[in-house]
Amino acid sequence: MSQKIHFAVNGLATQVSADPKQSLLDVLRNDLQLKATRLGCGLGQCGACRVIVDGHAVAACDTPMWAVADKNITTLEGLGSPQAPHPLQSAFIAHQAAQCGFCTSGMLMTAAALLQRQPHPSENEIKQALEDNLCRCGIHQRVLQAVMQVAA
Repeated sequence: MSQKIHFAVNGLATQVSADPKQSLLDVLRNDLQLKATRLGCGLGQCGACRVIVDGHAVAACDTPMWAVADKNITTLEGLGSPQAPHPLQSAFIAHQAAQCGFCTSGMLMTAAALLQRQPHPSENEIKQALEDNLCRCGIHQRVLQAVMQVAA
């Protein structure tokens, strides 16, 4: 049964009519047409679907809509733009920290949430924050370098 759910996405007040148990990922991609958030494993274990909810990186695929009512959500579309990229986006480009790109949005969102909470994390803290973000292309070292550059 659908309910009206209010929240903010990328700084804009938003309301959708959705089943409270429907995943945030489904609403972002299908209802709001925000396609940067990717479906990976569908179990919240790979990190591809991470978005920022009230300052914390969460898996959108297993976050029900009832859990985001009245919260602030940031997706990759709200992190930066081609004209004004977020420092992490610029660092990912500089360090070539993307190959196929499938996991990139989740890694960027996880790193952005970390840097919001802790602007100068150590290398170990960055590794720990990103440990649940999987990449089959093996770019983890480049991602680490990019995040460390922004954290410096």
